[in-house]
Amino acid sequence: MITEGFELADYACRSAQSRGRAIKEQNSTSRTEFQRDRDRIIHSSAFRRLEYKTQVFVNHEGDLFRTRLTHTLEVAQIGRTTASLLKINPDLTEAMALAHDLGHTPFGHAGQTALNRCMQDWGGFEHNLQSLRIVDLLEEQYPTFDGLNLTWETREGILKHCSRENALRLGALGERFLKGEQPSLEAQLVNIADAIAYSTHDIDDGLRVGYLDAAGLESSVPLYERFAKEVRAEYPNIAERRVQKEIVRRIIGCMVDDLVTQSQKNIDEASPKSVDEVRALSEPLVSFSEDMLQQVRGLKSYLMDNLYRHYKVLRVTNKSAKLIKDLFDVFYAHPELLPPAYQKKVKEQGAPRVIADYIAGMTDRYAQLEYSRVLDPTFEM
Repeated sequence: MITEGFELADYACRSAQSRGRAIKEQNSTSRTEFQRDRDRIIHSSAFRRLEYKTQVFVNHEGDLFRTRLTHTLEVAQIGRTTASLLKINPDLTEAMALAHDLGHTPFGHAGQTALNRCMQDWGGFEHNLQSLRIVDLLEEQYPTFDGLNLTWETREGILKHCSRENALRLGALGERFLKGEQPSLEAQLVNIADAIAYSTHDIDDGLRVGYLDAAGLESSVPLYERFAKEVRAEYPNIAERRVQKEIVRRIIGCMVDDLVTQSQKNIDEASPKSVDEVRALSEPLVSFSEDMLQQVRGLKSYLMDNLYRHYKVLRVTNKSAKLIKDLFDVFYAHPELLPPAYQKKVKEQGAPRVIADYIAGMTDRYAQLEYSRVLDPTFEM
């Protein structure tokens, strides 16, 4: 078995000590098991669809806004870099990061909320569970098994949240939610790398589109104000857009530095000798300092009030939610309108979950096109 070619701490995950795959496979002669997971995710259909799924701004609003794919790549970059600094497994961290949003619906969180409402009588819909469902079942890449047959450790990191009811159905993977334990440090890191990526790149996109303004950020968000003063003093004559980008870059660096420093302090105090000792703890070890945590919360609160609840964003999310609901309702009432492959699955698995799989797998533009095909009487087929 190929092993990692870099130094790892005792508490890091190692591919040679993996709990393995649900379906046993022959080991690779050129890649570690976590590298194989990463590559399988990148080559999956669900990963490619992220290119045309909304982060905050729907794809047709502009070519330069983040999509679910570019967000995912930013999470992977932050995660991999930070993992190396903490001497935990960067390959596993990257694999988890690349898979963490595979289950997101079209139109971002508005789509998820709408689909969850549609599925209330059938277990609901949650994108973390859907990501796991994709890699365990829905991908059809291999001749002898469904899904991607990822290692237990990568699957552990994909599942960030889980209700008790769902945890009871997941066997060993759900045990930590029942026992109040933690996932690996790599999984803990991806959770925070996700927050760093979206909270900072949403500043950048919000400023670009004009829904946020620099003056408002400087007067209301101390973290932004701090670096705005630094950048304007250091570069008094550069264009405002460059000022904004430099501020965001410094905020990311500051967050990562704080995360590494505080996490290493937590690790040193807890002194875990293995990944199992990490999992047995009641609190995560990868975290911001209390001061940074408060600053990040302030930033998120500002973004919620001024970007995510901006009336133009809400107009789009409202339309998106209606589109998702209307598609679900018409397919539930008339499953014969589904593509033949999904009609077959309906007969085998029942309509609601199959319809949710179909809708969740759509890109923004495919969902809009499917809505026109099925529900717009003036649309030319």
